[in-house]
Amino acid sequence: MSDKKTFAFITLGCKLNYAESAAMARDLLRQGYERVSSSRPADVYVINTCSVTEHADKKSRQAIRKVLRVNPEAYVIVTGCSAQLRAENLCAIPGVGAVLGTGFRDRVVQASEIREPGTMLLGPGKSRDVFFQAYSAGEDNRERTRSFLKIQDGCDYCCTYCTIPLARGRSRNIPIAEVVRQAGEIAAKGVREVVLTGVNTGDFGKTTGESFADLLRALSEVPGIDRYRISSIEPNLLTEEIIEMIAAGERFLPHFHIPLQSGSDRVLNKMGRRYDSALFAQKVRHIRTLMPHAFIGVDVIVGFPGETGADFADTYNLLEELRPSFLHVFPFSLRPGTKAALFPATERIREGIVTTRTQQLGQLSDMLHNEFILANKGRKEEVLFEGKTRNGKMHGYTRNYIRVERPYDRNLINAIVEVILE
Repeated sequence: MSDKKTFAFITLGCKLNYAESAAMARDLLRQGYERVSSSRPADVYVINTCSVTEHADKKSRQAIRKVLRVNPEAYVIVTGCSAQLRAENLCAIPGVGAVLGTGFRDRVVQASEIREPGTMLLGPGKSRDVFFQAYSAGEDNRERTRSFLKIQDGCDYCCTYCTIPLARGRSRNIPIAEVVRQAGEIAAKGVREVVLTGVNTGDFGKTTGESFADLLRALSEVPGIDRYRISSIEPNLLTEEIIEMIAAGERFLPHFHIPLQSGSDRVLNKMGRRYDSALFAQKVRHIRTLMPHAFIGVDVIVGFPGETGADFADTYNLLEELRPSFLHVFPFSLRPGTKAALFPATERIREGIVTTRTQQLGQLSDMLHNEFILANKGRKEEVLFEGKTRNGKMHGYTRNYIRVERPYDRNLINAIVEVILE
């Protein structure tokens, strides 16, 4: 029976949160804590929250109450975007020990020593804009072969629907040399695939006078990392140079996640986006020309205030024409503190209409994804097998992000295997 203090994490939201949770967990391990599953009683629980939608805030509160049911005597630390934006509401939940804003993520261990419940530490102003370095490297699964590496944080775009700049602060990044050093640490742990994460990844270099393309060139020289994926990148920042580098190289995978949000230029302008539908279409077509089998995932917001039937039709028709591989569809969520929250109530779209439009795009996504899978049938692809599934099989992903399963073989975990897609 171990006498060590135990801790557990629940991480919600984006890949960036997973990278930061991993960094915080390593700090607790260095301090002598022992990690356990969040379903088990622990002395300290850390809830890394998301606030991108109202539903995300709700899930964050549910996670807090869930761990307190497992161990009512635990010390609960709440961090992340919801902690930054909804601190008072979270502190009011009985049993919460400390609420840490995004500027205090690196103080989790110190915060766990606090004995006064309901402590609130936020990161306003400059403290919020400090760069918290983070990456994951198999902390919660020994067979994990993919790492999330944080390269950028914050956003200067201030889209009218988004709270990210309020929660995360200004766009900032560490120098290329430091990212390369961290990639070397990840490689030394045996991880073979790295996902580059950030709030606005394509904005990398803004604070160091470098560029995202410069970063990709430097990372391609790091020994031991066989594959890189790029998480969400804005269409106006996805340059032809970057697309062509990915097409020409072996290490950067043909996997793109590009937010569209709306196919209506009128709505894009009202959202405060920095591109139009023509630019978005141009980028997708360029990818398809150079990489016909590339995976292209697209974010879409449905029911933005003032979205007419014609606006929605523009979105649907554009996606039907471009035929991306998958759609991430989000019903519009009104977030306090954003410009969209100040739009006239008369512009809000009825819930029934939003539901119908969401379902229509969901059905289109299913059709497009099935089409993408069938288009790859019979192709030879490389799969990095990364873990065991519940049904006695193992799984991994092709270069273009198709999930593949086969009977479990421990010797093939963390191996890149050539397969014929069936």
